[in-house]
Amino acid sequence: MVLWVFGYGSLVWNPGFDYDEKVIGFIKDYKRVFDLACIDHRGTPEHPARTCTLKESEGAICWGAAFCVRGGPEKERLALEYLERRECEYDRKSLVDFYKEGITSAPAVTGVIVFTSTPDKVSNKYYLGPAPLEVMASQIATAVGPCGNNRDYLFLLEKAMFDIGHEDDMVIELANEVRKVLGKVGTLNEKKLVGRPHILPSHISAIQLHVLPEAISLDS
Repeated sequence: MVLWVFGYGSLVWNPGFDYDEKVIGFIKDYKRVFDLACIDHRGTPEHPARTCTLKESEGAICWGAAFCVRGGPEKERLALEYLERRECEYDRKSLVDFYKEGITSAPAVTGVIVFTSTPDKVSNKYYLGPAPLEVMASQIATAVGPCGNNRDYLFLLEKAMFDIGHEDDMVIELANEVRKVLGKVGTLNEKKLVGRPHILPSHISAIQLHVLPEAISLDS
């Protein structure tokens, strides 16, 4: 048996578990939204962060990365237990078809696990629901938790999607609105980014990313 997990948020750049293969691709009929509260990683119960989840949307596609775990039941169990702790604010585990880049006619892998959330404030205490762009940007610009601040999560997601060659217009729009809140101007200083240097597109303005301690591996 082989375990496959689809990442569309921080898993794209920080999976945090032992995997054997990472494949760039997409799932169909879902879109990324920042409708989920995070109160233990990049926010607090008093000032929750906004992190991304998926919303069902016919005809939409969501790009990300699928991670494969091979090596037997014990290795798969450890990976899944880690993910369930990390993704504790997501109350759904769905099985989806995953499509590789350049091959859209048939799924490359079926039965891929994806963590999502019920879009209902009554049954899901972490569901914030949609909000105006300016409201979300203000919340993301100011929320801070044990794993760091909310804005770095958004900026790292923006960079991760650029790195895999599939930028998300909604993420870009939200990130630029957060920069307006922060009053940042100029061009992005690549020395502040985690990982190897990249030439970033012109829409990305100056931000400052804070490198988190290596001991902190959980994120949403």
